Amino acid sequence: MMAKIHPNRSVSSSSLSSSEKERETFTVWMKSLVFHGNGCTVFNSGGEVVYRVDNYQQKCSRKVYLMDSSGQTLFSMYRKKLYFFGFWEGFKHAKGGKEVKKPWFKVRRNHTIFGREISCRVVLILEGNGESYYRIIGLEGKASLKIVDEFSGHLLAEAVQKQSSEGIPLGNDVLTLMVESNADQSLIMALVTIYGLINNRM
Repeated sequence: MMAKIHPNRSVSSSSLSSSEKERETFTVWMKSLVFHGNGCTVFNSGGEVVYRVDNYQQKCSRKVYLMDSSGQTLFSMYRKKLYFFGFWEGFKHAKGGKEVKKPWFKVRRNHTIFGREISCRVVLILEGNGESYYRIIGLEGKASLKIVDEFSGHLLAEAVQKQSSEGIPLGNDVLTLMVESNADQSLIMALVTIYGLINNRM
């Protein structure tokens, strides 16, 4: 199964448009490599594991960790409760593995009565108490999503259902994730993880 889901290595760079060359392409498999575990696994364009989330036996956990391929924690993410609604806080880990005390970002779903669209607002907490804002846009029950800069409208990342080289969809739990070259990849992976939890995909 793993040999089928990671990106194809036969794509020539000369066949890509200039906009595609500026993007990093990953494959997101909404499954854990741990037997009977929950989580997701991210492969780079060479088929190597670069990020992973393992919730083990607990689906839709309130506490998850984004790790690199060696198991080093990059972000820890916690679901918080505020009145009737919840939100997520993400904490970045230093190189030594220690969690930074101040949240790096917060994610809150915008609740709507009608429609299937899922919209989440991301607040990035910058140095000096400044803030920046992203938005995650998707559909109920679908793993595909877009992450955009709220101020400029610039597309930072997009995930769509992955297809084989023959154009056959590989399933709702296998995605092609395209990340702009100037975006923080580990942050994007953390946001994709939280979206999967909000959308009950993990």
